[in-house]
Amino acid sequence: MDRLCVFSSIVLFLGVLTGTTLRGASAAWLQAHATFYGGSDASGTMGGACGYGNLYSDGYGVKTAALSTALFNNGKACGGCYQMVCDATKVPQWCLKGTSITITATNFCPPNYALPSDNGGWCNPPRPHFDMSQPAFESIAKYRAGIVPILYRQVRCKRSGGMRFTINGRDYFELVLISNVGGAGEVSKVWIKGSKANNWEAMTRNWGSNWQSLKYLNGQSLSFRVQTSDGKTLTALNVAPSNWKFGQSFTTNVQF
Repeated sequence: MDRLCVFSSIVLFLGVLTGTTLRGASAAWLQAHATFYGGSDASGTMGGACGYGNLYSDGYGVKTAALSTALFNNGKACGGCYQMVCDATKVPQWCLKGTSITITATNFCPPNYALPSDNGGWCNPPRPHFDMSQPAFESIAKYRAGIVPILYRQVRCKRSGGMRFTINGRDYFELVLISNVGGAGEVSKVWIKGSKANNWEAMTRNWGSNWQSLKYLNGQSLSFRVQTSDGKTLTALNVAPSNWKFGQSFTTNVQF
C-alpha cells in the first residue's frame, strides 16, 4: 500500500511538471540512474569533454552533469538540458520528496569496462546515466545514496543573456567554443563569415562544443550562424570586431 501511495505521488508530481514547466514539450519521461562527482562546491566539474571551461562564467553553474556514452553522442549532446526526478517508487528512502532539477550536459562520463555495468561501471554502454555535480544530485536525493534511479526528459534550455563565442586556435585554424545556448541547447551546425567574404562557410565540430574553420580570418569582423538540434537557426552579425585576438570571448544579444 505504501508503494502504491509513493507511485501515485510520483505520477501526480510528474503531471504537475508536465502541466507547468514542460507545457508543450513532447519528450517522454525515461528511466536512467544518477551518481555524482566534483565535490560539494562542484569545483571538480570545471572543464570537461564539452570544452566549456569555467562553468560559472559560462553560465551553467552547478546544475550540470556528465553523460554516459549512450546519451553523450560524441559531443552532440553538449549544452542540452534535462529535467529529472529521483524515482521514489524504487528508492523512497533516498529520494527528496517533491523535488526536481534541470541540468545541462557539460561533460562525458566514460565507460569503465573493468567493472560490471550494474556495479561500478555505471556509464558503460548501453546504459543511460547521468553523473551529476554533487550539489545537483543533493537537490533530488540524499548524499549517502551514492546512486539512485531517476526519471528524466529532455527540455528546452533557459539561458541568461546571449550566446557566447570564444575564439581560440591560430592563423588558418579558428577553434570557436559556442556556449550559453538556449532553446534546444545542442548545437548541430555552425557557419562563419568574415567581413571580406561574400558567402557563409560551414564549420565542423572539432570536439564537444568547439567548432573549427580552416580559413584565414585575421583582420576581419566575424559573424556566426548557429543551428540547434531542433532545426532552428539564428544569425549573430559582427560578433567579433576586426581587431579580435585569439583567446578572446564575445557575448551577443542573440539567443534562442
